[in-house]
Amino acid sequence: MSASKSGQTLYDAVGGMAFFEALVGRFYDGVADDPTLRRLYPEPDDLGPARRRLTLFLAQYWGRPTTYSEERGHPRLRMRHFPFAIGPDERDRWLVHMAAAVEQTAPTPAIADRLMTYFVPAAEAMRNRDDAAPDGR
Repeated sequence: MSASKSGQTLYDAVGGMAFFEALVGRFYDGVADDPTLRRLYPEPDDLGPARRRLTLFLAQYWGRPTTYSEERGHPRLRMRHFPFAIGPDERDRWLVHMAAAVEQTAPTPAIADRLMTYFVPAAEAMRNRDDAAPDGR
């Protein structure tokens, strides 16, 4: 998590949880129609739990509240994603949808830039295959 020079977190700068709910909602609207990404979800017909986890994680990462850690412990993102075959295509599709969500929801270009400065390397860090397996797992 990073605070600005004024000490304000990004969570506060974007207006709190409602922003992260909107961002993740837009992101998952794209995921819902993306067969490459849908096959990565254990329950592809119910993305609700994944939406909630990502919303809570991002809100915590960017400044508040700590609900994600209280419910799930340390994020351990790479470990949690390892069971899923995430290759370059999956990483790129994830970034397409996240970049679109950021573009649609970020209140300023500076905030969009801060978000994408995190998301691009984070997506690469989740990549665990050179090429994804045919079934996505």
